[in-house]
Amino acid sequence: MSDAAAPMNPAENTKYRYLVLFLLFLVYAFNFLDRQIISILAIPIRDELGLNDRQLGLLGGLAFAFLYSTLGVPIAWLADRTNRTWIITGALTFWSGFTALCGFATNFWQLFAARVGVGIGEAGGVAPSYSLIADYFPPKSRARALAVYSLGIPIGSAFGVIAGAQIAGGAISEALDWRAAFIIVGVAGIIIAPIFKFFVREPVRGGLDTVPIDPAAKKPSFFQVLGVLSKKPSFWYLTFGAACSSMMGYGVFFWLPSFFARTFDLGIIDTGWLFGTVLFIGGTAGIVLGGVLSDWLGKRSVSAYARVPGIAFLLTTPLYIAGVLAPTPILSLVLFLIPTALGLAWLGPALSAFQHLVPPSMRTTASSIFLLINNLFGIAGGIYVLGEFSTLLTPSFGDEALRYSIILGSLIYLVAGGLFLLASKRLEKDWEG
Repeated sequence: MSDAAAPMNPAENTKYRYLVLFLLFLVYAFNFLDRQIISILAIPIRDELGLNDRQLGLLGGLAFAFLYSTLGVPIAWLADRTNRTWIITGALTFWSGFTALCGFATNFWQLFAARVGVGIGEAGGVAPSYSLIADYFPPKSRARALAVYSLGIPIGSAFGVIAGAQIAGGAISEALDWRAAFIIVGVAGIIIAPIFKFFVREPVRGGLDTVPIDPAAKKPSFFQVLGVLSKKPSFWYLTFGAACSSMMGYGVFFWLPSFFARTFDLGIIDTGWLFGTVLFIGGTAGIVLGGVLSDWLGKRSVSAYARVPGIAFLLTTPLYIAGVLAPTPILSLVLFLIPTALGLAWLGPALSAFQHLVPPSMRTTASSIFLLINNLFGIAGGIYVLGEFSTLLTPSFGDEALRYSIILGSLIYLVAGGLFLLASKRLEKDWEG
């Protein structure tokens, strides 16, 4: 299916737009599968390569996040001017290839370099996808569409954790290990890439918005986009609020398997199923409910797109503390389901709000600025900081150090909630159109 074969806007075909959404979700699931599989594989990697929590935090955080975050801005600038489907296809191929290369690393620095490659590739996946969804779905259903897309986070992460545990734990074959897990999921992503490009066509930019854009108009520069955003305080409240939540979200996603294994003395397969269940059930429920509730309440006031997740964040901290202090793995699992849901409820509403704070021609670049800040704080900061806390606390608390590291990190959700509630007071004024 080429762009030339579609004289009309493909986004006007309701059934086709849901096929596109499914394929974008699938790519995003591979994005998080490749990103998060290292969280469960950290256990055998640490044993084989002799790494400490500080080094594991660097592999999960800074190695991936620095170029992932910074390259997202120029790639988004390009996506606002060229075919977004080609960019996503190339990005998927690139990051999947480097995921497979992780399986050939024999020391810390080789694995670090391969993780940098994964981050470079994934820089081209998310912001163009946000923009595509905004052009395939009308404003009234964008939060729900972006929530469905965001299900790639818990589903991709859960599948990565469970599949990685099954492979590395020898449940599938005793001949397979953590290296095979990286290679298998990497090759799978490379196979998906041409399928995505074959089916997904480039829609008309702003074609479903109430105020259409002139395709012949000059594309805004990065600094023009920044100038528009500088006058919208709600964008910055949402961005830094999401970044605060992501510090803990990414940190817990990375470290919770190690917490279960160390605190409850579980094997890698049991840990994978336990953590995978938390991600799949809690994450899916939170994202869906956040998107549906915000779209419903947003019909009366767009402030709901920030108020709903803001309240959810304030409830998250005490529930995370309760989950970490639970005396049994089953009780811990049950308690972690609720804060996992609340901590991810912001995705649909906040991502929808970002698409409405700038004109359609600026959406990808604006999204990349959000992702730059969110990921530098969230992935690079959260994973490394929790690992650093754990390393510093280990002489005093031993294997219990990770428990107290997570408790300290959970306090940042209170800051996230406050920033989202501040954003809710400005959204009505900053909303485009």
